[in-house]
Amino acid sequence: MEKSMAEMQREVDRYISQFKEGYFSPLSMMARMSEEVGELAREVNHQFGEKPKKPDEAENSIEMELGDILFITMCFANSLGIDLAEAHDKVMHKFNTRDANRWTKLNTD
Repeated sequence: MEKSMAEMQREVDRYISQFKEGYFSPLSMMARMSEEVGELAREVNHQFGEKPKKPDEAENSIEMELGDILFITMCFANSLGIDLAEAHDKVMHKFNTRDANRWTKLNTD
């Protein structure tokens, strides 16, 4: 089942809304996001870099770390009233205009 960004943001909001604490402050979420990006970097380094996992290190995956980053991104956006689908559209417009000729396009003939 494919979910829209709005559905995912609502699902995250329903989850967070069940707790008295609610969303963390923006600074706390920024710290949490940085932590999650660090965990993703560690997984990428284990899989593609020169740093193998230690035998006693927990099993994790790039997929789960990306999921954690997506979750905290949605929490951050929800707490600030940001529609991520709208933010995505604005970013894509920027890439399609400002960066339209930045990279070599594939020849699709």
